[in-house]
Amino acid sequence: MVQKRKTVHLMGTVIDLLIEHDSAEELLTEVIKRLERYEHRFSANSSDSELMMINKQAGIQPVSVHPELYELIKIGTIHSCAPESNLNIAIGPLVQTWRIGFSDAKVPSDEEIQRLLQITNPKNIILNDEEQTVFLKQKGMLIDLGALAKGYIADLLIEYLKNMNVSSALINLGGNIVGLGPSRSADKKNWNIGIQNPLLPRNQYMVTLKIANQSVVTSGIYERSLSSGGQTYHHILDSHTGYPLTTDVASLTIQSEQSVDGEIWTTRLYGKPAQDVINQLNQLEGIEGLLIKKDGTILYSNGLKEMMKKNI
Repeated sequence: MVQKRKTVHLMGTVIDLLIEHDSAEELLTEVIKRLERYEHRFSANSSDSELMMINKQAGIQPVSVHPELYELIKIGTIHSCAPESNLNIAIGPLVQTWRIGFSDAKVPSDEEIQRLLQITNPKNIILNDEEQTVFLKQKGMLIDLGALAKGYIADLLIEYLKNMNVSSALINLGGNIVGLGPSRSADKKNWNIGIQNPLLPRNQYMVTLKIANQSVVTSGIYERSLSSGGQTYHHILDSHTGYPLTTDVASLTIQSEQSVDGEIWTTRLYGKPAQDVINQLNQLEGIEGLLIKKDGTILYSNGLKEMMKKNI
């Protein structure tokens, strides 16, 4: 059994891949090829991506899309339209106007924000299951799958590795982590995943989670920000107001079997009061989570206690 690791820069982030298999090198090469293909398929920042073909036809005509893109848009639309959800894949016009995390980031005028809010209704995403088409009813609408794509892609990669009889692997798509099987190193049972202390510089971990055949997804307001006019704006936007979310939560981590579920629930719940987040997590089957408040307090769901170790 051979262990191989590679680091690549794709999807606007640093991706770490570790595979244990007799053909690990060949498998890593194929995984990277798939990552490049998925980046072209799901990107909202590449003018020639498959997703952008839909956005360019907003208000004009439906677009037939690849089954994987259709499935993710359908998942995103369902959860965007759920009551009290903070996930909205139609938030693209606002994301592309604020551009937080990019060199051309700016604070839009309130007038511009109010105008853009009129074209961010996810109910105006029209899906046709039979034809596998997506139609955006209003001109100027933009789907942005940034809140979901990495989790969905991680699940596709894990499915591929399982089909290739890989029993131990770790995929880290810029903080979206999936551990396949047990780790062959350490305690030979679990992957130990550090959860960043959002109040300190990178690689300062506040909690360690033990996982096997599970995903860990973390969202936080500390990752990307814009300073302007004496104020700092983080990158997680409130699709109801058009401005960055107001919250007492610095980071939210979801542990789940499917990585896309981690993406869904970190986004749906982020922005709610801390205790409300924990209360809802305790009602979700197969979904566990922890959050770190701005004052450093850690709260976690009932099922997570046995899987975590505090580092402080």
